Amino acid sequence: MLQRPGILLRIEGAVVQLISVLLYKELHASWGIFALLFFTPDLSMLGYLANARAGATAYNFVHSYSLPMIMCAYAIVAGKPTLLPFGLIWTAHIGMDRLLGFGLKYPTQFRDTHLQRV
Repeated sequence: MLQRPGILLRIEGAVVQLISVLLYKELHASWGIFALLFFTPDLSMLGYLANARAGATAYNFVHSYSLPMIMCAYAIVAGKPTLLPFGLIWTAHIGMDRLLGFGLKYPTQFRDTHLQRV
């Protein structure tokens, strides 16, 4: 299994999603907000209405762990706890995507990802 990066990335996604949800639960944040915002990152797919390059750029910008992790770190370091639930919802969404095999996109077609061709 350690020679199968696709499986490892799916496991990693599952772990990120699980930890994000558990931390969200510990914050006692609203599950209604969680449900409302969970699929919000997928709005970045609207970039594909322009063309594949714009769509991949928008999708990858929103589906990289970097921004939500920066948001979570800022929330903790700057003492802005109201931002933390949003960062956790965002990382949970990305984790779910990775678990399901939806990877970052190449600028060719929506189906071409770093994990597989979907």
